[in-house]
Amino acid sequence: MLEVTGLRVSYGGIQAVRGITFHVNEGEMVALIGANGAGKSSTLRALARLLTPAGGSVRYRGKELVSLPPHRLVGEGIALVPEGRGVFPRMSSLENLRMGAYARNDKPAIQHDLEHVLQLFPRLKERAQQTAGTLSGGEQQMLAIGRALMSKPKLMLLDEPSMGLAPIMVQKIFEVIRKVASEGMTILLVEQNAKLALEVSQRGYVMESGEITVTDESHKLLADPKVRAAYLGE
Repeated sequence: MLEVTGLRVSYGGIQAVRGITFHVNEGEMVALIGANGAGKSSTLRALARLLTPAGGSVRYRGKELVSLPPHRLVGEGIALVPEGRGVFPRMSSLENLRMGAYARNDKPAIQHDLEHVLQLFPRLKERAQQTAGTLSGGEQQMLAIGRALMSKPKLMLLDEPSMGLAPIMVQKIFEVIRKVASEGMTILLVEQNAKLALEVSQRGYVMESGEITVTDESHKLLADPKVRAAYLGE
């Protein structure tokens, strides 16, 4: 579904991503793990066209994305759940969710999807009329994922969904991520909690200093002594 070749991202004279190549198959959840500053979020931002790559190719279902403006990606079936959630703080939870469907015109299907999202996140149903800025961090993360689902994506880019959340809320968020993946969603997951990311994904890529240094099936990465020592605290 997604084929990235030689992707480079620079900030001024600093290369954050150094010509990486990877792919995501349809129906897979793939984890991109690594330390802070490894280039993981820069990679996702480049894929979502929030950053202009310094070089390389990004092909989605055979179509080159590098020249497309960001808003066009939604129509192509790609949704980003950004690091830091990025909810509209003065809008209600319900209004935030409806904003996820702004590019759609199929009103009956939008209502159906809204009900599905509220089933996935019962907490959001309870907080439907509450302004997003007053929600807890975990509730805002639920809202960001729900809003992305409302665009009816085929590929979801998840950037650090566990960041800053209490362990019990992380568990709830990842239960939903597993459920969404089981329904056929293709997911590229950037996550600093390497153990959790590898436990829920099929394959993984390890990034170090802007480069992909290791790739394998997730269960094999979990058992790799070097990965365990570097990223799992063992």
